[in-house]
Amino acid sequence: MPALGYACLHTMRSVPHCPSAEAIALLDPFERLPLSQVQLVHSAEQARHAAQALQQAQAWGFDTESKPTFHKDQVSDGPHTVQLATPERAWVFQLHDPDCRAVVADLLAWPHAVKAGFGLRDDRARIERKLGVTPNQVLELNTVFRQRGHRREVGLKTAVALLFQRRFLKSKKTATTNWAAPQLSEAQLLYAANDAYGAIRVYHALKLAP
Repeated sequence: MPALGYACLHTMRSVPHCPSAEAIALLDPFERLPLSQVQLVHSAEQARHAAQALQQAQAWGFDTESKPTFHKDQVSDGPHTVQLATPERAWVFQLHDPDCRAVVADLLAWPHAVKAGFGLRDDRARIERKLGVTPNQVLELNTVFRQRGHRREVGLKTAVALLFQRRFLKSKKTATTNWAAPQLSEAQLLYAANDAYGAIRVYHALKLAP
């Protein structure tokens, strides 16, 4: 089948073309970050070690997860995890411990690293409500695709197909699990970490790094 290379996906009017879900389904899987490169963080000490590692990078993949709500008037008290990633590693921060939350708040407010991700408007609002901090240097990657001519919404799956000709694997079953649980499963850790990891890979593939 023809490659879905980003530079080639233009019509005669130079409007970029997004591949269909059917076309994406035919692609080989995107290589995900393995569990050995995912760090679960749930204490202040672990969070401080993670912060030291993250602050060596100028950009992080960024995402959050919240326990699903099932009733119309139910208000989420999320996020319950914040995940940050470099191209080599990812950290999944649980927010039960107040001292861990404080370190995460400082990281998100830190002005010296870009926090890149997809669909971040709700994430930002929930973070402001729960952590009392406005995330700094947040980059919505869909906005970058729009600036480059895409008229349709570009999420992580489409971005990975465009830039890497690969299919990003996301489990709907895992997405709707209990992210507020005291202990997260391996499936949850991989799901959360790779959303952030995919975002930082897209960021670098778009050549946005200074």
